[in-house]
Amino acid sequence: MQEAPMSFKARAERALADPTLKLAIDRTTGTAERKRAVAMTQFPQFEAARECGKRIKDHVIAHLDHYLLEFERNAIASGAKVHWARTAEEASQIVVSLCRQAGAKRVTRVKSMLGEEIGLPHALDEAGIERVETDLAEHIVQLGGDRPSHIVWPSMHRTREQVSEMFKRSHRAPHREETIEAMVDSARRELRDKFLSADVAISGANFLVADTGATCTVTNEGNAELTTTPPRVHIVTAGIEKLVPTTAHAFAMLRLLVRSATGADVTQYTTFHCGPKQPGDRDGPEEFHIVLVDNGRTRMLREGLKEMLRCIRCGACMNHCVVFRQLGGHVYGGTYPGPMGAVLTPVFDGLKSSRDLPHACTLNGKCQEVCPVDIPLPTLLRGWRDRSWREGLEPASMRVGMGLFTFVASRPRLYRLATAVAIRVMRLFSRGGTVRGMPGLGAWTAHREFPAPAERSFMAMYKDLEKGQ
Repeated sequence: MQEAPMSFKARAERALADPTLKLAIDRTTGTAERKRAVAMTQFPQFEAARECGKRIKDHVIAHLDHYLLEFERNAIASGAKVHWARTAEEASQIVVSLCRQAGAKRVTRVKSMLGEEIGLPHALDEAGIERVETDLAEHIVQLGGDRPSHIVWPSMHRTREQVSEMFKRSHRAPHREETIEAMVDSARRELRDKFLSADVAISGANFLVADTGATCTVTNEGNAELTTTPPRVHIVTAGIEKLVPTTAHAFAMLRLLVRSATGADVTQYTTFHCGPKQPGDRDGPEEFHIVLVDNGRTRMLREGLKEMLRCIRCGACMNHCVVFRQLGGHVYGGTYPGPMGAVLTPVFDGLKSSRDLPHACTLNGKCQEVCPVDIPLPTLLRGWRDRSWREGLEPASMRVGMGLFTFVASRPRLYRLATAVAIRVMRLFSRGGTVRGMPGLGAWTAHREFPAPAERSFMAMYKDLEKGQ
């Protein structure tokens, strides 16, 4: 009998009990947060650029049909072949079919969260096609049999020490020195001949340029160029929301993407692909295919989630999320973790199976504050909570608990009495300003301390302030 999938709360409990995971998360997100802060101080035009990026995305979303047809027309004119996929399964089937038509035995793949979303790695493995992940972090994920835990740093759940052991077990010529440079050289030796011997290259796209039919890919390692140039066939998979009207608009978005993702002014490699190799070109693929994927995006337009289609997949929201930084990305269960994943996963997997995700948020608003296109993530998460309540998906314990709270909170005298009693009881269990163990708080205090309440309630202190005391 197949084992039931682990619940969000069970995954969270396991993550909180893993000190190595916490170390790995802190190393990556802490560095990302600091680098972004420095980048913002050196980019005083950020707010103006952010407003510009927001307007660009909203304009494209409002005229999505127009820009999709324009992109298709110009991509075909460049020699590309455009395929349309309504669902994740259909998209994967198209890619696998193109690989089989090319007689592919080995494919190289550039990191792409859209590929993860449509289940492409699994589909290629099932088809018996050797899949080589060329991004260093995705290479680590593949060796570990994991799923990406972050959209920019997929292997952030692994420490440097763990990666070293994996390379020593898996690489033909592993490193001998325990340095990052030596480990990178080991991966380069392992992957280089596979770049050159692949039959098909598969990449994603950060942006689709409507007026040229070009795709834009951003990387930090140069693996996109090595992956997409040597093979005979290049396949791009991209969500339909990736469109921008012109190349100038793409560069405006790149100013936001790179600073928000890695804290750099510009990424090391920004590549525009426009059709297959033309007469006179020295290199490039003989065939160029673009698979445009819907997979719930047009439904998001209809169901009040159009702001989420602004997302440029920078990862800033999760780098600054207090919940993500305690739990990591795998806890969220879907392709996309963090605040943006808590909004997107109910779209892809259904609210019934992912209703815990919108609740796994403090609604402190930090995610929206750092979002380069000003997505109102807390508002969208509250919308999912409201829908979950209206559709009767909340457990009976939650409904009973909220009913009791409503009964007490709507009666001021009873509420003040209950608050006063709760303060006194909690202070009985407090030591040194924190509550380390108390009936009813076990889920909290099992992994962290609970701040002891003040001696008096806020309203009591406020009344004293009004009286001038």
